[in-house]
Amino acid sequence: MSTATAKTEPEDVELAAPDQERLSALLVGQNRPPRPSALSASLTFGWRAMLKIKHVPDQLFDVTAFPIMLVLMYTYLFGGALAGSTEEYIQFLLPGIMVMSVVMITMYTGVAVNTDIAKGVFDRFRTLPIWRPAPMVGYLLGDVLRYLLASAVMLSIGMLIGFRPEGGVLGVLAGVALLIVFSFAFSWIWTMFGLLLRSEKSVMGVSMMVIFPLTFLSNVFVDPKTMPGWLQVFVNNSPVTHLSTAVRELMAGNWPAAAIGWSLGWAGVLMAVFGVVTMRLYNRK
Repeated sequence: MSTATAKTEPEDVELAAPDQERLSALLVGQNRPPRPSALSASLTFGWRAMLKIKHVPDQLFDVTAFPIMLVLMYTYLFGGALAGSTEEYIQFLLPGIMVMSVVMITMYTGVAVNTDIAKGVFDRFRTLPIWRPAPMVGYLLGDVLRYLLASAVMLSIGMLIGFRPEGGVLGVLAGVALLIVFSFAFSWIWTMFGLLLRSEKSVMGVSMMVIFPLTFLSNVFVDPKTMPGWLQVFVNNSPVTHLSTAVRELMAGNWPAAAIGWSLGWAGVLMAVFGVVTMRLYNRK
C-alpha cells in the first residue's frame, strides 16, 4: 500500500505541473486579453446608451412627440401673424425650431451621467482598464442617435405641412451634420453639471436656466432686426443664432461661410473647455 502510494505521488505532481504553470501565468497577467482601444471602448459605451433606450422606450418621448408638438404649435399659432401664412413661416421656422429642439435635449446627457453616479455604476467604470474618457464619450455617442431621430421627425412633419428646402438632400444633410457636431460639443456642458450636482433634478433645473434664454433669445422664431438694439447685440452673437443661421441657409441652398465658421468655432471652444473640466472632475470624483 505504502509503496504504491509512493510511486504514484511523483507521477501526480508531474501531471499537475503544467496546469499549475498555466494558472500562475493567468494570475500574473501574462495571458490577459489586449486592452481595448479608445475607439472600441467609446463605441461599447455608446452601444450601452442605446440599449438603455431600447429597454426604456419612454426616453424617446422627448425626441418624437415633443418635437412634433413644437413644430405644429409654433407654426399654426404664429405663422399667420408673423409671416402672413403658415406656408411662408414654416420655411423660416423649421430649421430654427429643429436647432432649438436638439439643443434642448442635449441636457439629458447630464441627467444620465448623474443617474449612473447615484447608482454607483461609475465606480465600476473607473476600475476598468479602459481609456478614461470612454464612458463620457460613449454617453455622447449614444445621444447622437437621439439627435438624428429628433431631426428626422421634425423634417418629416415639416415636409408634410409645407416645408420645401431649396438646398435639396445635400443641403438638408449638411445642415443636420452641422447641428449634430454642435450638439455633441454642447453636451459636454451637461456632463460637467452631471458630475458636479447631486441629483438629476438639479441637473435639469440648471440646464433649463441656461438653455431657455439661449434658445429663445435667438433668431429661431423671428429676424433679430425687429428687436431692440440692446437685445440685438446679444442675439446676433449667440451661438444658437449662428447655428440656426447656418442650418437655415444650408437648407436653403446657400453656403454661409461666416455662420458655419462661427458654429464650428463655438463647438471647438465648448469641447476644449467643458471637455477638459469634465474629465478633471471625473478623475477626481
